[in-house]
Amino acid sequence: MGGRSEQEIEEAEEVNEVRERTVTIRGGSAARARVRDDAFTTCAIAMLASMLADQLHEGLGHAAIALLTGARSGVLSTVAWSSVYDSRLVEAGGTLVNLAAGIAFWLLLRRARNASVQTRLLLFFSCAFNLFAGTGYFFFSGVSGFGDWAQVIAGARDHTLWRTLLVIVGIASYYGAIQIVGRGFVQYVGVPLNDARRRWRLLLWGYLSVVVLAAVSALPNPLGMALMWESALPASAGAQSGLLWWRHYIPSRTAPLAKSEDVGRSYAWMGAAAVLALVYIFVIGRGITLTR
Repeated sequence: MGGRSEQEIEEAEEVNEVRERTVTIRGGSAARARVRDDAFTTCAIAMLASMLADQLHEGLGHAAIALLTGARSGVLSTVAWSSVYDSRLVEAGGTLVNLAAGIAFWLLLRRARNASVQTRLLLFFSCAFNLFAGTGYFFFSGVSGFGDWAQVIAGARDHTLWRTLLVIVGIASYYGAIQIVGRGFVQYVGVPLNDARRRWRLLLWGYLSVVVLAAVSALPNPLGMALMWESALPASAGAQSGLLWWRHYIPSRTAPLAKSEDVGRSYAWMGAAAVLALVYIFVIGRGITLTR
Protein backbone atom coordinates (compact mmCIF):
# COMPACT_ATOMS: atom_id res chain seq x y z
CA MET A 1 0.00 0.00 0.00
CA GLY A 2 1.25 3.50 -0.84
CA GLY A 3 1.65 6.27 1.70
CA ARG A 4 -0.96 8.96 2.15
CA SER A 5 -0.57 12.27 0.34
CA GLU A 6 0.14 15.49 2.23
CA GLN A 7 -3.39 16.71 1.46
CA GLU A 8 -4.93 13.56 2.96
CA ILE A 9 -2.77 13.94 6.07
CA GLU A 10 -3.81 17.59 6.48
CA GLU A 11 -7.50 16.71 6.08
CA ALA A 12 -7.16 13.91 8.66
CA GLU A 13 -5.53 16.31 11.11
CA GLU A 14 -8.36 18.81 10.62
CA VAL A 15 -10.97 16.12 11.30
CA ASN A 16 -9.11 15.04 14.44
CA GLU A 17 -9.02 18.64 15.67
CA VAL A 18 -12.80 18.83 15.21
CA ARG A 19 -13.29 15.55 17.08
CA GLU A 20 -11.17 16.81 19.94
CA ARG A 21 -13.74 19.59 20.39
CA THR A 22 -16.45 17.09 21.37
CA VAL A 23 -17.08 15.09 24.51
CA THR A 24 -18.86 11.78 24.80
CA ILE A 25 -21.89 11.52 27.08
CA ARG A 26 -24.03 8.59 28.24
CA GLY A 27 -25.78 6.63 25.53
CA GLY A 28 -22.90 7.06 23.11
CA SER A 29 -24.07 10.41 21.70
CA ALA A 30 -21.63 13.26 21.18
CA ALA A 31 -22.10 16.71 22.59
CA ARG A 32 -19.94 19.66 21.85
CA ALA A 33 -17.79 21.03 24.64
CA ARG A 34 -19.30 24.13 26.16
CA VAL A 35 -18.84 27.23 24.02
CA ARG A 36 -19.22 30.92 24.68
CA ASP A 37 -20.33 32.58 21.50
CA ASP A 38 -20.72 36.33 21.81
CA ALA A 39 -24.20 37.51 20.82
CA PHE A 40 -23.15 41.09 20.02
CA THR A 41 -20.35 40.02 17.70
CA THR A 42 -22.57 37.48 15.96
CA CYS A 43 -25.29 40.11 15.45
CA ALA A 44 -22.73 42.60 14.17
CA ILE A 45 -21.42 40.13 11.60
CA ALA A 46 -24.96 39.29 10.47
CA MET A 47 -25.78 42.99 10.10
CA LEU A 48 -22.71 43.57 7.95
CA ALA A 49 -23.64 40.66 5.70
CA SER A 50 -27.24 41.86 5.49
CA MET A 51 -26.29 45.41 4.50
CA LEU A 52 -23.93 44.05 1.88
CA ALA A 53 -26.56 41.75 0.37
CA ASP A 54 -29.15 44.55 0.29
CA GLN A 55 -26.89 47.02 -1.46
CA LEU A 56 -25.69 44.40 -3.92
CA HIS A 57 -29.38 43.99 -4.79
CA GLU A 58 -30.45 47.64 -4.84
CA GLY A 59 -27.18 49.41 -5.56
CA LEU A 60 -25.46 47.13 -8.04
CA GLY A 61 -28.32 45.02 -9.36
CA HIS A 62 -30.82 47.85 -9.88
CA ALA A 63 -29.14 51.26 -9.66
CA ALA A 64 -25.86 50.51 -11.45
CA ILE A 65 -27.56 48.57 -14.26
CA ALA A 66 -30.14 51.34 -14.70
CA LEU A 67 -27.48 54.06 -14.89
CA LEU A 68 -25.42 52.02 -17.33
CA THR A 69 -28.33 51.23 -19.63
CA GLY A 70 -30.16 54.54 -19.92
CA ALA A 71 -31.19 56.14 -16.64
CA ARG A 72 -29.86 59.65 -16.07
CA SER A 73 -30.58 59.70 -12.35
CA GLY A 74 -32.51 57.98 -9.60
CA VAL A 75 -32.92 57.62 -5.85
CA LEU A 76 -31.30 54.71 -4.02
CA SER A 77 -32.51 53.67 -0.56
CA THR A 78 -32.38 50.55 1.58
CA VAL A 79 -35.67 49.25 0.15
CA ALA A 80 -35.75 50.33 -3.48
CA TRP A 81 -34.22 52.02 -6.50
CA SER A 82 -36.54 54.64 -7.97
CA SER A 83 -36.06 56.13 -11.42
CA VAL A 84 -38.09 57.32 -14.40
CA TYR A 85 -36.16 54.84 -16.53
CA ASP A 86 -37.06 51.18 -16.17
CA SER A 87 -36.57 47.91 -18.05
CA ARG A 88 -36.89 44.19 -17.52
CA LEU A 89 -33.12 43.95 -17.17
CA VAL A 90 -33.12 46.54 -14.37
CA GLU A 91 -35.94 44.72 -12.56
CA ALA A 92 -34.21 41.34 -12.89
CA GLY A 93 -30.77 42.72 -12.04
CA GLY A 94 -31.16 42.71 -8.27
CA THR A 95 -31.98 39.02 -8.08
CA LEU A 96 -29.32 38.04 -10.60
CA VAL A 97 -26.63 39.93 -8.69
CA ASN A 98 -27.72 38.31 -5.40
CA LEU A 99 -27.49 34.84 -6.94
CA ALA A 100 -24.04 35.51 -8.44
CA ALA A 101 -22.82 36.99 -5.14
CA GLY A 102 -24.22 34.05 -3.16
CA ILE A 103 -22.28 31.58 -5.30
CA ALA A 104 -19.12 33.70 -5.03
CA PHE A 105 -19.39 33.84 -1.22
CA TRP A 106 -19.99 30.08 -1.14
CA LEU A 107 -16.76 29.49 -3.08
CA LEU A 108 -14.87 31.85 -0.78
CA LEU A 109 -16.28 30.08 2.28
CA ARG A 110 -15.08 26.71 0.98
CA ARG A 111 -11.54 28.11 0.70
CA ALA A 112 -11.57 29.79 4.12
CA ARG A 113 -11.27 26.74 6.40
CA ASN A 114 -8.25 28.21 8.17
CA ALA A 115 -9.66 31.73 8.49
CA SER A 116 -10.98 33.04 11.82
CA VAL A 117 -14.46 31.90 12.78
CA GLN A 118 -15.67 35.51 12.52
CA THR A 119 -14.51 35.70 8.90
CA ARG A 120 -16.10 32.35 8.11
CA LEU A 121 -19.34 33.47 9.75
CA LEU A 122 -19.35 36.65 7.63
CA LEU A 123 -18.87 34.62 4.46
CA PHE A 124 -21.57 32.18 5.56
CA PHE A 125 -24.15 34.88 6.32
CA SER A 126 -23.27 36.70 3.08
CA CYS A 127 -23.78 33.49 1.12
CA ALA A 128 -27.05 32.72 2.90
CA PHE A 129 -28.58 36.20 2.66
CA ASN A 130 -27.78 36.54 -1.02
CA LEU A 131 -28.98 33.07 -2.01
CA PHE A 132 -32.17 33.23 0.05
CA ALA A 133 -33.01 36.72 -1.23
CA GLY A 134 -32.32 35.74 -4.82
CA THR A 135 -34.24 32.47 -4.87
CA GLY A 136 -36.99 33.67 -2.55
CA TYR A 137 -37.88 36.53 -4.88
CA PHE A 138 -39.06 34.14 -7.60
CA PHE A 139 -41.54 32.53 -5.23
CA PHE A 140 -42.63 35.83 -3.65
CA SER A 141 -43.37 37.53 -6.98
CA GLY A 142 -45.10 34.45 -8.36
CA VAL A 143 -47.44 34.15 -5.38
CA SER A 144 -48.08 37.82 -4.64
CA GLY A 145 -47.89 39.37 -8.10
CA PHE A 146 -45.70 42.07 -6.52
CA GLY A 147 -42.00 42.88 -6.70
CA ASP A 148 -39.18 42.70 -9.20
CA TRP A 149 -40.15 39.55 -11.05
CA ALA A 150 -43.79 40.57 -11.23
CA GLN A 151 -42.52 43.55 -13.23
CA VAL A 152 -40.26 41.35 -15.34
CA ILE A 153 -43.24 39.29 -16.56
CA ALA A 154 -45.72 42.20 -16.66
CA GLY A 155 -47.47 42.35 -20.01
CA ALA A 156 -46.24 38.91 -21.06
CA ARG A 157 -48.59 36.55 -22.83
CA ASP A 158 -49.85 33.63 -20.73
CA HIS A 159 -49.29 35.68 -17.59
CA THR A 160 -50.76 33.04 -15.29
CA LEU A 161 -48.38 30.45 -16.71
CA TRP A 162 -45.42 32.74 -16.05
CA ARG A 163 -46.50 33.29 -12.45
CA THR A 164 -46.83 29.53 -11.99
CA LEU A 165 -43.36 29.02 -13.39
CA LEU A 166 -41.98 31.63 -10.99
CA VAL A 167 -43.48 29.70 -8.07
CA ILE A 168 -42.02 26.40 -9.30
CA VAL A 169 -38.59 27.90 -9.98
CA GLY A 170 -38.71 29.63 -6.61
CA ILE A 171 -39.43 26.42 -4.69
CA ALA A 172 -36.78 24.43 -6.56
CA SER A 173 -34.06 27.07 -6.31
CA TYR A 174 -34.80 27.82 -2.65
CA TYR A 175 -34.42 24.14 -1.87
CA GLY A 176 -31.04 24.23 -3.62
CA ALA A 177 -30.09 27.26 -1.53
CA ILE A 178 -31.10 25.39 1.63
CA GLN A 179 -28.70 22.59 0.70
CA ILE A 180 -25.81 24.97 0.12
CA VAL A 181 -26.45 27.06 3.23
CA GLY A 182 -26.98 24.10 5.55
CA ARG A 183 -23.90 22.24 4.40
CA GLY A 184 -21.88 25.45 4.53
CA PHE A 185 -22.81 26.11 8.14
CA VAL A 186 -21.89 22.61 9.30
CA GLN A 187 -18.84 22.02 7.14
CA TYR A 188 -17.16 25.43 7.06
CA VAL A 189 -18.43 27.34 10.09
CA GLY A 190 -17.73 24.11 11.96
CA VAL A 191 -20.91 23.54 13.98
CA PRO A 192 -21.86 19.82 14.15
CA LEU A 193 -25.44 18.82 13.35
CA ASN A 194 -25.88 17.32 16.80
CA ASP A 195 -25.05 20.64 18.48
CA ALA A 196 -28.62 21.90 18.17
CA ARG A 197 -28.36 24.50 20.92
CA ARG A 198 -25.39 26.28 19.38
CA ARG A 199 -26.81 26.05 15.84
CA TRP A 200 -30.12 27.54 16.92
CA ARG A 201 -28.44 30.26 18.95
CA LEU A 202 -26.12 31.53 16.20
CA LEU A 203 -28.73 31.36 13.45
CA LEU A 204 -31.51 32.91 15.50
CA TRP A 205 -29.26 35.82 16.46
CA GLY A 206 -28.38 36.31 12.81
CA TYR A 207 -32.00 36.07 11.66
CA LEU A 208 -33.35 38.54 14.22
CA SER A 209 -30.56 40.99 13.40
CA VAL A 210 -31.56 41.00 9.74
CA VAL A 211 -35.27 41.48 10.44
CA VAL A 212 -34.75 44.32 12.93
CA LEU A 213 -32.22 46.09 10.70
CA ALA A 214 -34.51 45.81 7.66
CA ALA A 215 -37.48 47.26 9.56
CA VAL A 216 -35.54 50.14 11.13
CA SER A 217 -33.71 51.10 7.93
CA ALA A 218 -36.99 51.12 5.98
CA LEU A 219 -38.66 53.65 8.29
CA PRO A 220 -37.05 56.82 6.80
CA ASN A 221 -37.28 55.70 3.15
CA PRO A 222 -38.63 58.40 0.80
CA LEU A 223 -41.21 56.15 -0.88
CA GLY A 224 -43.41 55.69 2.16
CA MET A 225 -44.07 53.23 4.96
CA ALA A 226 -45.94 50.83 2.67
CA LEU A 227 -42.64 49.57 1.26
CA MET A 228 -41.57 48.34 4.69
CA TRP A 229 -44.55 45.94 4.75
CA GLU A 230 -44.55 45.12 1.04
CA SER A 231 -40.83 44.72 0.46
CA ALA A 232 -38.43 45.11 3.40
CA LEU A 233 -40.05 42.71 5.86
CA PRO A 234 -41.07 40.00 3.35
CA ALA A 235 -37.53 40.07 1.93
CA SER A 236 -35.98 39.66 5.37
CA ALA A 237 -38.41 37.81 7.65
CA GLY A 238 -39.74 35.64 4.83
CA ALA A 239 -36.81 34.98 2.53
CA GLN A 240 -34.24 34.58 5.31
CA SER A 241 -36.41 32.21 7.37
CA GLY A 242 -34.54 29.31 5.78
CA LEU A 243 -31.81 29.98 8.35
CA LEU A 244 -34.12 28.53 11.00
CA TRP A 245 -35.24 25.29 9.35
CA TRP A 246 -32.62 24.06 6.87
CA ARG A 247 -31.59 21.36 9.39
CA HIS A 248 -34.43 19.11 8.26
CA TYR A 249 -33.30 19.00 4.62
CA ILE A 250 -29.60 18.20 4.60
CA PRO A 251 -28.02 14.73 4.94
CA SER A 252 -27.48 13.58 8.53
CA ARG A 253 -23.95 12.45 7.64
CA THR A 254 -22.85 16.05 6.96
CA ALA A 255 -19.89 16.76 9.24
CA PRO A 256 -17.56 19.71 9.97
CA LEU A 257 -14.48 20.14 7.79
CA ALA A 258 -13.22 23.27 9.54
CA LYS A 259 -12.22 23.95 13.11
CA SER A 260 -15.06 24.45 15.56
CA GLU A 261 -14.27 27.68 17.40
CA ASP A 262 -16.15 30.02 19.67
CA VAL A 263 -17.29 33.34 18.22
CA GLY A 264 -15.42 35.51 20.67
CA ARG A 265 -16.22 39.12 21.40
CA SER A 266 -14.68 41.49 18.86
CA TYR A 267 -14.98 45.24 19.27
CA ALA A 268 -13.61 45.70 15.75
CA TRP A 269 -16.54 43.81 14.21
CA MET A 270 -19.04 45.53 16.49
CA GLY A 271 -17.59 48.97 15.78
CA ALA A 272 -17.61 48.44 12.04
CA ALA A 273 -21.21 47.24 12.13
CA ALA A 274 -22.33 50.18 14.29
CA VAL A 275 -20.75 52.82 12.03
CA LEU A 276 -22.00 51.26 8.81
CA ALA A 277 -25.48 50.71 10.27
CA LEU A 278 -25.75 54.42 11.08
CA VAL A 279 -24.81 55.30 7.51
CA TYR A 280 -27.14 52.61 6.18
CA ILE A 281 -30.15 53.80 8.19
CA PHE A 282 -29.75 57.58 8.26
CA VAL A 283 -28.05 58.23 4.92
CA ILE A 284 -28.99 55.49 2.47
CA GLY A 285 -32.27 54.87 4.32
CA ARG A 286 -33.41 58.43 3.60
CA GLY A 287 -32.50 58.02 -0.05
CA ILE A 288 -29.50 59.30 -2.00
CA THR A 289 -29.67 60.66 -5.52
CA LEU A 290 -27.33 59.07 -8.05
CA THR A 291 -26.66 60.59 -11.48
CA ARG A 292 -24.46 59.82 -14.45
